[in-house]
Amino acid sequence: MARKKTSLYLEIGTTKGVTGRYGPIDREVVAPLADGMAASLLGLDALAHGYIWDLLQRSDRHARHGQRKMAISAVDNALWDVRGRLLGAPVWQLLGGSGRARIPAYASTLGTFHDDGEVERMAAELTEEGYTAQKWFFADGPGQGPDGMERNVALAERARSAVGDRCALMFDAFMSWDLAYARQWCQRVEALRPDWLEEPFPPGAVSTFAQLHSSTAVPLTAGEHLYDRYDMLPFLQQGLLGVLQMDPEWCGGITDLVRMCALAEPFGVAVVPHGHGVHAALHVVASQSPSVCPRVEYLFHHMPERHHFEADPPAPKGGSFALPTRPGFGIELAEDRIEASRDVVASG
Repeated sequence: MARKKTSLYLEIGTTKGVTGRYGPIDREVVAPLADGMAASLLGLDALAHGYIWDLLQRSDRHARHGQRKMAISAVDNALWDVRGRLLGAPVWQLLGGSGRARIPAYASTLGTFHDDGEVERMAAELTEEGYTAQKWFFADGPGQGPDGMERNVALAERARSAVGDRCALMFDAFMSWDLAYARQWCQRVEALRPDWLEEPFPPGAVSTFAQLHSSTAVPLTAGEHLYDRYDMLPFLQQGLLGVLQMDPEWCGGITDLVRMCALAEPFGVAVVPHGHGVHAALHVVASQSPSVCPRVEYLFHHMPERHHFEADPPAPKGGSFALPTRPGFGIELAEDRIEASRDVVASG
């Protein structure tokens, strides 16, 4: 029996007859929307994105992080789609346009097994497809002891052997290491020139990031679990990260992600948004200078499934995305793939 697919999309209607759409959104977003947030939007000017963002952020003292912040992100992104549809322009044009014809992507390999030969095969295949950067995910941490460390070092060696100097390599520890373990891994792989080690520690462990940064030449990154500019600031002020990776579906939407890019730029820190979704991230990256937002993340194992219900989901070709051309985000649903639908949140 085939597994039934489900997705949630947020739609916001206007008195002009234009409906904005964003998604897929996470199920955790539904409760805050249903608990007053959706109703609080009634009668507001859909073009007043700064005012609406501030209203939603200030209307609950717990809005800074968590599920309510995710709901604010969904509303903000859907309202950017409204504006694009009202004005007949893609969101990246509303954000200032683009100097690039295509947007580079890096291949995120989450879901790839590390069996004998599989890392080498996939790394080489992605390089041949045109990706100039790829990210690998560790399967081991301190709990797996010396054998796990050997596998983590071998992952970097295997990937570098497969791609040579043709491709940047990044590695993600998903907040699961300690300082001694991270230092040991970095020391052993520095000669392989990793472009970054991502989230070796929880996002609040600023001092631990600082200690690792002072003892290795491997650049460090974090950001998908930094949910506002105040979270970012100590990392920027101390020069701890080479790249920031805020997620526009978790950090407050496009409105605040653009502010975060502006904050990071004077510190010389690039922003490569986390690729939980791709619509908002792609439009923000397209609107920024390549020095500020050099590329976008693409989880190639997961995005086709995540965007299953969309008629023309964004997908890179040759390692890069074409600039979107449809108004707003251009998210249109493929009606022939939808067996049933229902309103999860409704306001009168």
